[in-house]
Amino acid sequence: MTLAPMTPLATLPSPSTAVWQLGPVPIRAYALCIIVGIVLASVVTEHRLRQRGVAPGAVLDIAVWAVPAGIVGARIYHVITSPEKYFGAHGDWTKVFYIWEGGLGIWGAVAGGALGAWVAARQLGIPLTAVADALAPGLPLAQAVGRLGNWFNNELYGGRTDLPWGLQVHVMDPDNPGHALRDDAGNPVLQPGLYHPTFLYELLWNVGVAVLVYVVDRRLRLGRGRAFALYVMGYTAGRFWIELMRTDEANHILGLRLNVWTALLVFLGALVYFVRVRGPREYLVPVGTPAAPVPPAGGDLSQVDLAAGEAGPQAVAPEGYRVVTEEQFRAYRETGLVPDEEPAPTEGAEAPTDAAGTPTEADSEAGAADGDRAPAADRDS
Repeated sequence: MTLAPMTPLATLPSPSTAVWQLGPVPIRAYALCIIVGIVLASVVTEHRLRQRGVAPGAVLDIAVWAVPAGIVGARIYHVITSPEKYFGAHGDWTKVFYIWEGGLGIWGAVAGGALGAWVAARQLGIPLTAVADALAPGLPLAQAVGRLGNWFNNELYGGRTDLPWGLQVHVMDPDNPGHALRDDAGNPVLQPGLYHPTFLYELLWNVGVAVLVYVVDRRLRLGRGRAFALYVMGYTAGRFWIELMRTDEANHILGLRLNVWTALLVFLGALVYFVRVRGPREYLVPVGTPAAPVPPAGGDLSQVDLAAGEAGPQAVAPEGYRVVTEEQFRAYRETGLVPDEEPAPTEGAEAPTDAAGTPTEADSEAGAADGDRAPAADRDS
């Protein structure tokens, strides 16, 4: 007899199986969720990069570096912060490589993924901040999908509850990973009572963060990594209170779980960055490629499909990119002409003058034109 009939009907069930066999190949739910999340984040990032002028397919070049580095970083963080599971008296160091059983730390994933993205961005000639801002709404969506893997694994739940959405949790079989323990009648065994579905809380919170970043970025046109900083603040704010609810094993500092302190420190770092850094959204024009075809006239720039005209056999991968203002990018998309590069004057340098020491006519006209419009940073940020 199992404990299942003793639980209320208004509950959230948990899967009793997290792995299926396709012939000799095991199909693991946790791995599938991670893969689907990566694909979703890549689709969102690709779309947003194209809106900023990056050629189609760049996200694949970035993912080749960022995804493996992110997975390695996530696993390293988990192992470092939970060493007793692998190197303790009853640990098994070989399970360091068993990532399909769970155990990927988001903090290590972001750090490792950022390192991989930086390498790829340098090769492509794209500012890392532009990549980060493009990724900002997609990453929390990927995390939301990834949390479903914890549901399949019957892990990362909270304390006991009698709420209508209380979670049933199976006792997983240590001798048959990915499967619930069975009683003599072959029925899956449940933990007594119901538990807070903290995986679901974080899933819903991450979706909300993605919506927040998208709406704020669309309205304020954030640049220089500020959209990514907003994502970090939103995610860590939720992770702080959700982490306090979890009951799984974790290392503690001053009575609080390690990840609670990490969330707090990362939030403060992102807040400082968001407040101190200013600048308009970064738009990019290619260097070393033919001019792009003229897109259809009219419509919001954010709704223009920049892939149109770039796909096909005539598309050439650019040697790199140059950051331009939104006005220059609009002109480039309308005319196909790459704007002339205007080197910024060195701070403290004097304006060009003629032999009499009077500013040249060209410089005076440029200064007058500049005075007629607000700086790009003031308009966009």
